Amino acid sequence: MEELIQQFLDYLSVERGLAPNTIQSYGRDLRCFASFLKKRNIESIEGVSHKDITEFMWARKKDGIAANSIARALVAIRVFYKFLVREQKAKQDPTSILDSPKLWKRIPDTLSVDEVERLITRPDSRNILGIRDRAILELLYATGIRVSEIVGLSLNDLNLGAGFLKCTGKGQKERIVPVGKKAQMAIDLYISKVRPQLVRPKVSSNGLFLTRLGKKMTRQMLWKIVKRYAKAANIKKSITPHTLRHSFATHLLERGADLRVVQELLGHADIATTQIYTHVDKERLKAIHSKYHPRP
Repeated sequence: MEELIQQFLDYLSVERGLAPNTIQSYGRDLRCFASFLKKRNIESIEGVSHKDITEFMWARKKDGIAANSIARALVAIRVFYKFLVREQKAKQDPTSILDSPKLWKRIPDTLSVDEVERLITRPDSRNILGIRDRAILELLYATGIRVSEIVGLSLNDLNLGAGFLKCTGKGQKERIVPVGKKAQMAIDLYISKVRPQLVRPKVSSNGLFLTRLGKKMTRQMLWKIVKRYAKAANIKKSITPHTLRHSFATHLLERGADLRVVQELLGHADIATTQIYTHVDKERLKAIHSKYHPRP
């Protein structure tokens, strides 16, 4: 099955033009599925039934895998089988009668406005890395861009005078995102005062955010930055850089932003992906109603 999986991944890269991170995720999901089948002595792609796929999903759930990851694995298997049938490498598609695990989909964790303020103001502005980290946190919340997008930014992607940046999202799609004044100020301070001190003569990098060694910031480093300041700010929730993206979208919708506008800002190809944030808002409204209504 490994050969078929590799052919499929090559197809996603060459013909569909999917982002490398997405292709890697699909590859991991499909190889995990193949390993599951092998343990059940299913060697042929034709020997897989819809029941096998369902049991794979439940096994992942029992292993504590996040609902979003399980849903993504099902998407990978669906697209894989469509590819196999179209290429006449499989006669039937066992995923055609499966429903998506909607009940497993978890509402994203978000921060309150107060928690966001505590997080963003936590870096120490008296040292250069604190100024850099403040700029990173300000930009994550101001724009809602993904971790992969912020670490991919270069100096040329910024137009602070106009208050916009250009980022490259999933499928190598570019979009223009506005940047708020507070984030503009934090980034301008970082670029003018700090970034020149981080540049190293023997290290070539046009990346916007640099490490203390002058190298381009990685996703893992950025993740650690957010976790460190969340702990310092005494935020008890388990958060990641993506939590700021969720909070960005949720806070916009709470204040009356149009769902289509939020979809464009986030770079979602399908508005159904953006609609998860309307569920967050409904949960908030229910909580307020339950707390303050005299007959909840």
